[in-house]
Amino acid sequence: MRTKQTLAITGATGFVGGHLLNLAVRAGFPVRALTRQTQDDRPNVTWVRGALDNPASLSALCTGADVVIHIAGVVNAPTREGFEAGNVTGTLAVVESAKKAGCMRFIHVSSLAATLPKLSIYGDTKAKAEKIVATSGLDWTIIRPPWVYGPGDADTLDMFKSAKMGFIPLPPNADGRLSAIHVDDLSRALMTIIPVHEDLTAQIFEVDDGQNGGWTQTSFAKAIGWAVGKRIKPVATPKFILKLGAKTDRLFRRDKAKLTEDRVSYFCHDDWTIDPAKRLPPELWMPQIETRQGLKDTAKWYRQNDWL
Repeated sequence: MRTKQTLAITGATGFVGGHLLNLAVRAGFPVRALTRQTQDDRPNVTWVRGALDNPASLSALCTGADVVIHIAGVVNAPTREGFEAGNVTGTLAVVESAKKAGCMRFIHVSSLAATLPKLSIYGDTKAKAEKIVATSGLDWTIIRPPWVYGPGDADTLDMFKSAKMGFIPLPPNADGRLSAIHVDDLSRALMTIIPVHEDLTAQIFEVDDGQNGGWTQTSFAKAIGWAVGKRIKPVATPKFILKLGAKTDRLFRRDKAKLTEDRVSYFCHDDWTIDPAKRLPPELWMPQIETRQGLKDTAKWYRQNDWL
């Protein structure tokens, strides 16, 4: 019987990484997981204390691993330097550690924001990270998720809270479109591409819930309203109001602010749908979670954990 490959995961204590870690452990994969803080012991998991800016910890993470899955990154930072350090310098450090450890398979979680790097610092640094991976000489595959939601997602929580009050603020163009994916479907997609496969090597894929043409901002907002049992009013918000809101959020929540000026820049773009031509081969992976039900299950999780 063939032994399962050992996975090295960055970002394993985060939203997406945590769900992937659970799935990998259930599937019997030995996992080496990077963490800044002490974690409880788990069967089949070796916790490696460290961070992306700690070369020794990255070396320890990758040593003995067969596949590196790089999820960690910066989605929110007050300055360009913060994004560059987390998404560009951090990715380069993980790539170099994987190469030195002789771990040839490299899976990188990027973002749909990388397709339009001029819109935001976040998107620009994710695009730079993709180039680092693509020129690494490793057997790489890049996944670009769109909007990822699900249990444990702190970023979408504010929309659920607004929906409870009967409204959700939207970008200026409420008919703009977006794609979405449940975190468990994304995790399954990442598990699917672990084996070396000629259709996956040196490829960039975009994954979503299978909704043709994606969702309008309005229809997605109404789906969140339905998930919390409210008939909501979607409110198209002018860009200058969103920028003012970002400054206010920064003032009150400081580094924990969810709405930032950088996010406003790409939030106002009117097409964040995936390219259907870049979907994973359907014989390898298909989404399983219908989005309205997924949103309803997410709302239930928020309530059960006193988030909502």
